[in-house]
Amino acid sequence: MSAELTEPTRVGRLNNLANWNVAIIAITVLVLIIAAASVDSFGTGQNFGFLVLDLLPIALVALPMTMVIVTGEIDLSVASTLGLSSAFMGYLWNANQPIETIIPLCLLLGAVLGAVNGFFVTVLGLPSLAVTIGTLALYRGLAFVVLGDGAVADFPSVYTDWVTGTIGSTPIPNVLIVIVVLAAIFGVILHATPIGRAVFAVGAGEQAARFAGIRPGRLKFWLYVASGVISGLAGVLWTLRYSSARADNGAGLELAVVAAVLLGGVSIFGGKGALPGVIAGVVLLGSLQNALRLSDVSNEALNVVTGVLLIASVLGPNLANRLRRT
Repeated sequence: MSAELTEPTRVGRLNNLANWNVAIIAITVLVLIIAAASVDSFGTGQNFGFLVLDLLPIALVALPMTMVIVTGEIDLSVASTLGLSSAFMGYLWNANQPIETIIPLCLLLGAVLGAVNGFFVTVLGLPSLAVTIGTLALYRGLAFVVLGDGAVADFPSVYTDWVTGTIGSTPIPNVLIVIVVLAAIFGVILHATPIGRAVFAVGAGEQAARFAGIRPGRLKFWLYVASGVISGLAGVLWTLRYSSARADNGAGLELAVVAAVLLGGVSIFGGKGALPGVIAGVVLLGSLQNALRLSDVSNEALNVVTGVLLIASVLGPNLANRLRRT
């Protein structure tokens, strides 16, 4: 009897998610068309490159964040992990370490920081919201301890030129390759592997997932490690893009990432989400911010837009579901 009730409910949720994904993709396309037609320079190849570079850290961090939120948890320390990775990169560069050694060490640092979050959440059983708010402040503070409030520049031009360069004579940035490859990897893992099915099962019901032989604690721990590694990578790419390692790099990025993920249809309560919708959410958020910057809108107003989208991303699916029930 319970199976008969559960399956229609699951199908209904999948249909709701599919409808939301279609809606957010359509809204994204509409915004791109309107911005290209009404905002000067938005549709140029040069601006496309800037847009992709602006989207890069949000898109990268949103990939593991999607899986973390689907399990019913959250990681608000991602921007601080990015900043600490950048500061560590600058510290090692000042210590005359080769860049080929620095980059893997920054990724390793990200893994350690993610593991700390995972330990507190999965081993000690502390709420992820409280834990990652704490490590948000801790990691940012450590970044200032490592590097101070100055900046380190003059990174090897072969790396900075690649990050800011394009593929051949096209306007397509090189870093788009990184986004596409990692998005494909995370998409396959989430939607076509037993790991992905376990992620959704844990988010839908942790106790039931345990009865099915899944170990929620171990799964969540490694998701936090993945979140740390990708945040560390985002810190490296951010530093190379601006050729500037700073302790405050990426400050506030966590709000944009969470807004993009929720806007893409991932439920803040866990158990539901799809990566195509998240990618559309990232593009929508980044395109709006880019168009507003080109229109000389202040950074304060951009923060308002991010906040409005964050609220809309939570209210939108809930209101749509209520309307369907009436």
